[in-house]
Amino acid sequence: MTSLLEPATNPAATTSPGHGDAFTDHLYAMSWTEQDGWHAPDLRPLANLSIHPAMLGLHYGQVIFEGMKAFRQADGSMAVFRPRQNAHRFQRSARRLAMPELAEEDFLLAVDSLVAADQHALSDDPDHSIYLRPLMYGSEANLMLRPSKTYEFLLMAFVAGGFFGDTVRPVSVFVSHEHSRAMPGGTGDVKCAANYGPSFVAQRIAQDAGCQQVVWLDSAERRWVEEMGGMNLFFVRGSGPGAEVVTPRLTGTLLPGVTRDSLLTLVERDGYRVGEERISVEQWREECATGSITEVFACGTAAVVTPVGEVVDEAGDWTIGDGGTGPVTRRLRTALVDVQHGRAPDPGGWMHHIPR
Repeated sequence: MTSLLEPATNPAATTSPGHGDAFTDHLYAMSWTEQDGWHAPDLRPLANLSIHPAMLGLHYGQVIFEGMKAFRQADGSMAVFRPRQNAHRFQRSARRLAMPELAEEDFLLAVDSLVAADQHALSDDPDHSIYLRPLMYGSEANLMLRPSKTYEFLLMAFVAGGFFGDTVRPVSVFVSHEHSRAMPGGTGDVKCAANYGPSFVAQRIAQDAGCQQVVWLDSAERRWVEEMGGMNLFFVRGSGPGAEVVTPRLTGTLLPGVTRDSLLTLVERDGYRVGEERISVEQWREECATGSITEVFACGTAAVVTPVGEVVDEAGDWTIGDGGTGPVTRRLRTALVDVQHGRAPDPGGWMHHIPR
C-alpha cells in the first residue's frame, strides 16, 4: 500500500550537518507478502511516501528500525561499522513484533547499494559520517488488531555531525523517577518505534531542568540505573592503567548496543578491568562523593562516546570527577573512532568495506 511520489525535501549536507536532516539522495526499498516473501529490491531517488490512512503499522506500532554509520577511510573508500550486528538485532526486533525477518545478506546488500550510491555526499571531515537508518513497517491497509500481512523495508541515510553539537563536551543528565523506558517482558531490548515516543515527556522534563539527557531507572524498584536516553552508560572507577570500567548488565529491559559491545572489547584490549553490574542511583552518588567513580560516559551510534559531567536528581545533584572529560573516556573515544576510520587495527571484522 506504499508508493513513492515526488522527491522529498533533501537539504544539502553542510560544513555543520548536525544530526537528522541532511538526507542523502537515495532510498533502498523491498516489499514482503505472504505469497512472495521479500522481493522487488530497488535503489531509487529519495522521495516521499504515500500511505493508506489505515496502514496497520501506523495504528498498532508494528515498526522497527536500526541505526549505524559509514565512515570515510584513509584511502578514500567507505566502510560501515559492524552492520552484521545491526542485521542480527533487526531480525530480533522483527521476531519480537511478529514481523518477517530480513536475511543478513539482503540487509548488507541494501547497505552496500545505498552507501555506494551516496558516498559522494560525505566530505573528508573526520567528524562527519553517513548515518544509515533501516526501517520496516507493517503496510497493510487493515484495522483488524493482528499482525500485518504485508511489509515494507526501507533504508535511508543522512550526513551526520555531532549528536550533541560540533564539539565533544560533558553533558548533564536528569534522573527520572516518575517515568520508565521499559519493563520486564516488554520491548526494551529491541529497537521498535513504540519505545521512543513515550520517552519524549521525560526528555522534556530533563531539558526543563537544564539537562541534555534523561537517565532511566528500572521500572520495578525505580532504583537501578539502566540507560541514558537511547544510549548505554559506562562508569569508570579509579584512574590510570588500573582503572575499572563497568556498565549495567543486560536485563532484558536494556538495549544491547553495538557500540556498548564494541567498547567492552576495547576496554579489555587497552588493559583496563572490565565488568557488568547493577548500579543504583544511591551507589552512583556515594561513589562519586568518595572519588571511587571518577568518570561516566554514554555511548551509542549517534553519541559515539560522550562524557557525563553532572547529575540532577530529586535527592540532590552531584558532579562526576571535576565535571570534565576524563582520560579514560577520551582514550576510549579515540580508540573507537580510530577503528571506525581505519586508523587502528580492526579488532575482528568490525569494518564492512563497501565494494568500489
